[in-house]
Amino acid sequence: MADFLSAYTIQRWLELCPQGYLADTVDGHGPDEIEPDILLTDDDMRTDAIRTTVQLVAGERAALAASSGLINSAPDLGSKTFLATQTLDEARHVEIFTQRLYDLGVKPADLESTIDHFVNPHLVKFAGVLLDKVNSGDFIAGVVGQNIVLEGMAFSVFEMLEAGSRELNPKFAHTLRGTIADERRHVGFGENTIGALIRQHPEKKPEIEDMQREMAYHMLMTFSSSFAEGDSALEKNRQTIGEQGPADYHGTNLSTASSEDMQAVLANTVVGEFETRLARIGLEYQPPVGV
Repeated sequence: MADFLSAYTIQRWLELCPQGYLADTVDGHGPDEIEPDILLTDDDMRTDAIRTTVQLVAGERAALAASSGLINSAPDLGSKTFLATQTLDEARHVEIFTQRLYDLGVKPADLESTIDHFVNPHLVKFAGVLLDKVNSGDFIAGVVGQNIVLEGMAFSVFEMLEAGSRELNPKFAHTLRGTIADERRHVGFGENTIGALIRQHPEKKPEIEDMQREMAYHMLMTFSSSFAEGDSALEKNRQTIGEQGPADYHGTNLSTASSEDMQAVLANTVVGEFETRLARIGLEYQPPVGV
């Protein structure tokens, strides 16, 4: 454990992040990069961009609350130190996606009402399941929920958004690349830290798997309603801007795929990643009922 955690020191975080892939960025992107004019002038496309970004802010607010809340229940200094760096990562994510809402024309005074209006109710419930574990001081379940389930979902969502934005919105794609690098590190910590604790406490497996099943249900329902809400904006985007070059995401061309196909490939990708990562820590993915 000590050798593993030596890769997650404050010094290492400084070298990788602020002094590494985030160097010379402003709010996660290049200082001269801006949102495309079409997103600021077309009401439907702007609304869709705001709706999408609200989900990112809501998810990152949950991640910030979870990572900071897990520090006190962490069993060793190395884990506390890593979670301190993750807390700052998550605070940065909240800040940069909030800034994107401002860039899209949301006024600071309207931020909370905009989030309340657009946030997906299932995403709120997803976060609630996780934060119940964190707030109860359940470190093992909290890390699985945060660093495997939530971070695993975010990693795949960010990858899809980055692939779809690479040509049409370099500013947003650049912002997402930094968050993807952060999430990769967070998931790695979860996998490497929690497996040994689960082996020491096998009695917790049913409870954790129940939590994962409930979180997966709300995640998949979030995907379903989010893609349905964005369907008309997707078609308008293609009619207005035209099809971009091939934007491949796990074998699906996002520039021509239907919203149903996008939802399917994202859900299948996330579930496949869950199955792999949970198996590495000694858990079995529990498919939700009714999805």
